[in-house]
Amino acid sequence: MTQDVEMKEQPAPSNSVPSSSPSTLHHLKEIASLIETGAYDREARRILRAIRLTMALRRKLKASVLSSFLSFALTPGSEAFTRLSSYLPKEDENEMEVDTATSTAQPPAKHSLPELEIYCYLLVLIFLIDQKKYDEAKACSSASISRLKNLNRRTLDVLAARLYFYYSLCYELTGTLSEIRSNLLALHLIATLRHDELGQETLLNLLLRNYLHYNLYDQAEKLRSKAPRFEAHSNQQFCRYLFYLGKIRTIQLEYTDAKECLLQAARKAPVAALGFRVQCNKWAIIVRLLLGEIPERTVFMQKGMEKALRPYFELTNAVRIGDLELFRSVAEKFSTTFSSDRTHNLIVRLRHNVIRTGLRNISISYSRIALADVAKKLRLDSVADAESIVAKAIRDGAIDATLDHSNGCMLSKETGDIYSTTEPQTAFNSRIAFCLNMHNEAVRALRFPPNSHKEKESAEKRRERQQQEQELAKHIAEEDDDEF
Repeated sequence: MTQDVEMKEQPAPSNSVPSSSPSTLHHLKEIASLIETGAYDREARRILRAIRLTMALRRKLKASVLSSFLSFALTPGSEAFTRLSSYLPKEDENEMEVDTATSTAQPPAKHSLPELEIYCYLLVLIFLIDQKKYDEAKACSSASISRLKNLNRRTLDVLAARLYFYYSLCYELTGTLSEIRSNLLALHLIATLRHDELGQETLLNLLLRNYLHYNLYDQAEKLRSKAPRFEAHSNQQFCRYLFYLGKIRTIQLEYTDAKECLLQAARKAPVAALGFRVQCNKWAIIVRLLLGEIPERTVFMQKGMEKALRPYFELTNAVRIGDLELFRSVAEKFSTTFSSDRTHNLIVRLRHNVIRTGLRNISISYSRIALADVAKKLRLDSVADAESIVAKAIRDGAIDATLDHSNGCMLSKETGDIYSTTEPQTAFNSRIAFCLNMHNEAVRALRFPPNSHKEKESAEKRRERQQQEQELAKHIAEEDDDEF
């Protein structure tokens, strides 16, 4: 390829660099035109589509391509162009000459839009994060946020939400997440005053993540309860909100609400978001165990999650059997995994559930058993501990039995028919409520073309519609006559 380029007298930039670079630059220019169209027409969906196309090109971004695109999208010599160019590493002279040649093939924009400028910030920021240059990424994200504060355009809301996310990510990767908490609160206030609901969603989730990162659950709950509420605009942000809410509810011992939030977040999450779904399932498994439920085996056999959920599978098996010694060994074996997942404190709470599960199995198996044997089977320290645990389980309704203190034994009652109780009705009611909720959310998520209700009907379409209505009325009348 290099010999062909040297022999040709005419410049052939498409053959002098790898084939991915010109195509990437061409795609970026098309995305820029799409952003311009969305800005002029005030259609945020076009800018959202531009961001989706950019994520597809993320792995193909190079410093030479970005420098050429900056020359195309921004005015050379402007403050934004100079600042963003300083973040990019210098490439070889040959590559730079080729990129400038390709950029001169199409004249740069005379008046750069704010949307294009913010998009350039976003491109450079994504490139720096992928290259693991976190210090430069922090400086770039801070500069983009300070620029965003001076702009109040609704077409910037989608780009601003992405910048907020990467702004927080840069500081999280460098371990300085607490430094931007006050700035995130100020940005949330600005988004609220500007009625930027997508920005409010994103910033609320970033603030909740900031608080939960430092185990500030009370402050996170106060912020969540006082934040303005509205319908979700982004499915991804709504999934994150449900996940953080589930974690808060778990710490607050509200396991029923936590289970609902975590399972809903796992169901709504995109299939590609494997790491997020794994985290949701880990917390959901712990919450279900704390509720006294045993998750199905299919939960642990989901595609791509078998290895990550293996420690929780062994933990569930120990809880299901009610073996306290096995539970201790599993907790010690995977202590580093549970600590990294921040579920170690919840697993400590499970010890009582393991004892209760073992006690329930004993009450089902034996109609009469001595407390000394109960202590031996549950591997408790003394008979007195067994007596107190059995008394508490009877009081809480975990087992249907009585204590014979004089003889030192537990008397179990006969198990009744579960279908004679209201438990099946409650289970069916919860399933029906879930289906109705899913239907309502699907209806709310329907999209309609803009200004469809304002479009005037042409005379030809009106004639066709009236003719169809007449034929339908005639057909209905004929059917009525046949029935009579």
